[in-house]
Amino acid sequence: MREQRTKQSVSLTPKLRFKEFEGDWEIKKLGNIATFSKGKNITKADIVDDGELECIRYGELYTNYNEIIVDIKSKTNLKADDLILSENNDVIIPASGETRIDIATASCVLKEGVALGGDLNIIKSKINGVFLSYYLNSKKKIDIARLSQGISVVHLYSSQLKTLKLNLPKDKEQQKIATFLTSVDTKLQQLNAKKSALENYKKGAMQQIFSQQIRFKPDVINTNVIATTKDEAISLNEFPDWEVKKLGEVCYVNPKNSELPNSFIYVDLESVDKGRLVLQNKINLEKAPSRAQRVLEVNDILFQTVRPYQMNNLYFDKKGDYIASTGYAQLRTKESSMFLYQLLHTHHFVNNVLERCTGTSYPAINSNDLTKIKIKIPSLKEQQKIATYLSAIDTKIESVQTQIEKTQLFKKGLLQQLFV
Repeated sequence: MREQRTKQSVSLTPKLRFKEFEGDWEIKKLGNIATFSKGKNITKADIVDDGELECIRYGELYTNYNEIIVDIKSKTNLKADDLILSENNDVIIPASGETRIDIATASCVLKEGVALGGDLNIIKSKINGVFLSYYLNSKKKIDIARLSQGISVVHLYSSQLKTLKLNLPKDKEQQKIATFLTSVDTKLQQLNAKKSALENYKKGAMQQIFSQQIRFKPDVINTNVIATTKDEAISLNEFPDWEVKKLGEVCYVNPKNSELPNSFIYVDLESVDKGRLVLQNKINLEKAPSRAQRVLEVNDILFQTVRPYQMNNLYFDKKGDYIASTGYAQLRTKESSMFLYQLLHTHHFVNNVLERCTGTSYPAINSNDLTKIKIKIPSLKEQQKIATYLSAIDTKIESVQTQIEKTQLFKKGLLQQLFV
């Protein structure tokens, strides 16, 4: 690829281009190069697991699909003769939605004979459908949003789509761009699948570890001690039985604070996403919210006490001045902090928390009730082994997540520069 520069006020060449292509793209109205139609109604009740006919409903464009549709998620037993069936290269856009920006969501159906539901605009043209979907979802998204009408429910009609002006390259360049962007999305799908597999593996491992179906063993056996019975031999080769304790017996919950510093990074529920500290906003003490009260130390655990089923907890491993919101319970333990952090994410523990929660829309548990929850806890050395094992899986998941974010950023840059 090569960078394209022009002195024109409105460029008809992309900033980023494959080296074998040159010349301006052509300006065309979508209505002059495409035909439009609508799908036919397929209700949610019409979707069945054992259906014989694959189908797409308009809401699935927001939830199940991206720019390319090959694997169809839904099936129905409605008669094909009563429905509108797709042709390869059809581009579909919702005809209604909740917001103007969301309705500008295009997908290319790369499969014939798929039933297309009502509230779908169907665009047929000789333009490469994959290219068109990426183009509409990026460079033309705002333009499409402006064409839509409505407030509480937004509508997008074919008569409006016909007026959309497009800048189009020749067929070969369309294909090249479509193939390249598809390869990027394929990479993203592979990374997401890898992350999902690791998460499922960890879920299974945790279930077996915390139910003690799997037990870790000591690394070094004391050879100076001679077992005289079978039971003594077993005890030398195994960790002790797990003990039942209350959470308040193994950690301090909301330990007494030192004085708050004059400036600090404030950690609230919005600062954390699935165990990752994603926002680090520094604020001054005089501007701090009244909920900013928990002075954090390395190895502290923040447990979300409001809607704890979200499991948006944080293992804190930063140095510096950090203060957490009282929306979290602050846990500090002399045991293995990482073991305890992992234990807090077991379904058994979360279910015990939920049983003690008050409120419906915003179920919450107070710190006193939290300390009374009983947990099974092994010896410190076995805790450390479990923590090391599960943390290693977390590190792999985090590495894949970083790759996903970098690839998403790469794709975003491509979409900004590959189109006019």
